[in-house]
Amino acid sequence: MIDHATIERILDTAQIVEVVSDFVSLKKRGTNYVACCPFHHEKTPSFSVSPSKGIFKCFGCGKAGSAVTFVMEHEQMSYVEALKYLGNKYGIEVKEKEESQEEAQQRLLHESLLIVNDFAKEFYAKRLWESEDGQAIGLSYFRERGFSDETIRKFGLGYSPDERRAFTHQAQKKGYKKEHLVAVGLTIEREESGELFDRFYDRVMFPWRSISGKVIAFGGRTLRSDKNIAKYINSPESEAFVKNKSLYGIYEAKGAIVREQKCYLVEGYTDVISFHQAGIENVVASGGTSLTSGQIGLIKRFSNKITVLYDGDYAGIKASLRGIDMLLAEGMEVKVALFPDGEDPDSFAKKHTADEVCEFLNLHEEDFIAFKYRILSSDIEKDPLQRARLIGEIVNSIAVIPDAIVRNVYVEETSSRLNIGQELLQQEINKVRNKRQEEEFKANQRRERLQQLDAMQQTDAASGYGSNGTGGYNAGTGGYNAGNRAVLPGFIVNTYCEEAEKEILYYLIKFGHFPIHIEEEFLYGAPDSGQQSVAQYIFSQLGNDDLELQNLVYKNIFDEYFNLKVADGEKIFKHFINHPDSAVAKTVIDLMAQPYTITIAQFNKSLIPEQNILGRVVPKAILIYKAKVMAQASLNLAEELKKAQAEGNDRLQEELIQQLNTLMQVRNAFAKELKRITF
Repeated sequence: MIDHATIERILDTAQIVEVVSDFVSLKKRGTNYVACCPFHHEKTPSFSVSPSKGIFKCFGCGKAGSAVTFVMEHEQMSYVEALKYLGNKYGIEVKEKEESQEEAQQRLLHESLLIVNDFAKEFYAKRLWESEDGQAIGLSYFRERGFSDETIRKFGLGYSPDERRAFTHQAQKKGYKKEHLVAVGLTIEREESGELFDRFYDRVMFPWRSISGKVIAFGGRTLRSDKNIAKYINSPESEAFVKNKSLYGIYEAKGAIVREQKCYLVEGYTDVISFHQAGIENVVASGGTSLTSGQIGLIKRFSNKITVLYDGDYAGIKASLRGIDMLLAEGMEVKVALFPDGEDPDSFAKKHTADEVCEFLNLHEEDFIAFKYRILSSDIEKDPLQRARLIGEIVNSIAVIPDAIVRNVYVEETSSRLNIGQELLQQEINKVRNKRQEEEFKANQRRERLQQLDAMQQTDAASGYGSNGTGGYNAGTGGYNAGNRAVLPGFIVNTYCEEAEKEILYYLIKFGHFPIHIEEEFLYGAPDSGQQSVAQYIFSQLGNDDLELQNLVYKNIFDEYFNLKVADGEKIFKHFINHPDSAVAKTVIDLMAQPYTITIAQFNKSLIPEQNILGRVVPKAILIYKAKVMAQASLNLAEELKKAQAEGNDRLQEELIQQLNTLMQVRNAFAKELKRITF
């Protein structure tokens, strides 16, 4: 791991304009630089680089970040790889930091498993090319499938001999440890006897590579016709191989995917290999299993466009349609191409040139929603229930699409195809989306409530808070008492107000280190000590009411801010815009980045430096946030009360009515505070 001092030196040295200029032609505009965005196609420049802030921001596609982020995005590098790239650019020696014993053990295990896999790849390849059985069985099979020797070597294909201990014996003879052979799944140890056996034997072998080219797993295909033998077996998951985050062929395909800005998705190993041999390299395989979000994320690193290739097996297609909805949910542009009956990607690529294959795909690929309609609509004229089911399937697919404009386009098209009103379709889509959001929100609520309850119990046990005294829970009134200040009741938890949370986070990141002198109308009768910072004020104000930001990214930033042992605002800002988590970096940059145009009101406001009015704007932001939390909590309680009334749950109704009464008292107190303050 790179030590902190080296990272700091790289971040201090790397100049955003110099780094971006290596890849993009920038033009100076005022204090900033602009260009057409390198991450999406555009004619009018919306990509801006701010040398003073050290960030870039595209106001078209939304990508944003620091010099490190830019290199990661543009060159498809990891955080560490990007740091090393910048270190090399500026002549900074990249030193590794001292690891903990646990980290060192984890890294050594991972590296050991990769070394074992690499040895296995060489072993299987050597048996393929140099042994009699390998040439007669394995090499003959690959050549019969139409693979050239160059292609066989490119993909590192091999052969595992028909001997139960051949690989394990040779690996141990070379000094590889039994525990590593077993951990990576190449060797099986019998529990009763402790005997060791090869997992792969009498099979042709297909190595899986990681995105960086390391061998992480194997697939083995039997050449026997015995139906009792599995046709394919794969390496089990290990420290080196996480199946739901891996794709066969991604290492060989990543450059072509970036270049073509499209990825073809197939099912099997030979489909990938045949496409490569035909000259089409932007293709990966899921390895015969349903797609996962991790695999989709791997593709999205290189392109947002994907075409799923199917053979003519309609039963198999119908079974996999629901899984492909995940692609739509991840915001991918999804198309589908169906090969003629009796053909699959492997066989079709062998019979045609690359130009012919590309021409076929360009002519036959169609939008996924349209394809789903065509596949499922064969009997709708005869069966009204089948038509209803089809509408439901289409609605479910449209509902997962995150972009509202794209959803609306599909609504219009589906309305025309199925002769059904757009309003009705939109209502059904909204129902599906609301139900999914509610389920997701409730799941998050349950998980976070358990975490909060545990944390609160520990805190209360340590501090005695909540039993009695000033600022604690008042069992007599059912509410909270904090002098003359309105405080939220304790039963208000996990209430989501994103815009208000965003404003609080803005003041925390930008002005957290500034001193704050609270203006009189926000003092609630207590004198201003003048000794606290904006960050301390925000922390205490939210802490007094046990409030936490509900947006997970915002909460992570908030928590990390108070864990940083840095008081310098510039260093704090630099820490977040260079954060290894791209979601964190983008959120902070979006908070700080200003659009090209501002309203007259914004202009007038900008004439007064914000740091001069922190004593007003920060307490105002806190107060509005709490007011919105309370208003949303009132709505939530009202909904719960309706359900309790419908269910006839008298006890719950009584409890909810008491809570609503408490909220009404607090609302009145807030109303007085808001009325007193002149904005």
